Amino acid sequence: MVELPKIMNGEIRCDERGCVSFCNAFNFDSIQRFYHIHHDDSKVIRAFHGHMKEEKYVYVVNGEILFSAVYITDPCTPSDKEKVHQFVLSAKQPQILFIPASYANGFRSLTDTCDVLFFSTVTLQNSLNDDVRFDPYYWGDVWQNL
Repeated sequence: MVELPKIMNGEIRCDERGCVSFCNAFNFDSIQRFYHIHHDDSKVIRAFHGHMKEEKYVYVVNGEILFSAVYITDPCTPSDKEKVHQFVLSAKQPQILFIPASYANGFRSLTDTCDVLFFSTVTLQNSLNDDVRFDPYYWGDVWQNL
């Protein structure tokens, strides 16, 4: 059975000192590295990029994004009939999205700017050796606002 992308819900707590965003369901046991992506243009689509072995976790620090993930049936010529799983992730509602191995994924900002953290289960070298890329519209125009 194919593992599906899944959300881990977090929370925001505020008091007179400010606000704290957190997701206590997440742990770093399998994480090898992280990277940060900043966007200043909601028209830019960053997709589709996938890995057959690497797993990722996605956290929005600022703004809001439309995130899409689709199972890769074959890394050379995947089926364009696979279901595209979509999530709206926002800094206003802390969540961490888990992307299993064998998924292509990407996102489009829904706000003027956004900042997204990605946590990866493999080193950069292993990621580069496990890299597949597809046109942003390979699975149709999934980039419209929900």
